[in-house]
Amino acid sequence: MAQDLPPQGGYEPRNLPARGFRPGSYLLGMFAIMGYGWYKYIKGVRELNELGREKMWSRIHLIPMLQAENDRDQVRRYWADQDREQELMGKKTKVYHSDRFVRPTYSISPMNISK
Repeated sequence: MAQDLPPQGGYEPRNLPARGFRPGSYLLGMFAIMGYGWYKYIKGVRELNELGREKMWSRIHLIPMLQAENDRDQVRRYWADQDREQELMGKKTKVYHSDRFVRPTYSISPMNISK
């Protein structure tokens, strides 16, 4: 059986249009989209860093106020404890052998212990 071959002198040239855009256009579009994404990402990271810095400075500036509030609470508890002791014992007692103020430590224990 004879094989089909192209005609003598070859086929005449065909002018078929290419489908889609040129590869350079796709690359350009891809780099534009990626560039925009990186721009937004870097902008977001800078914003997060700024928010973190703001949070740190607000905490730094709040520490003295919180410490003073804690100190006032400690003094109130100390004087209430001293008044309660004087009411129970009839005189002021000293725990330490010094006039130096020692910050009291409170241990909170549960009232009901379940086993």
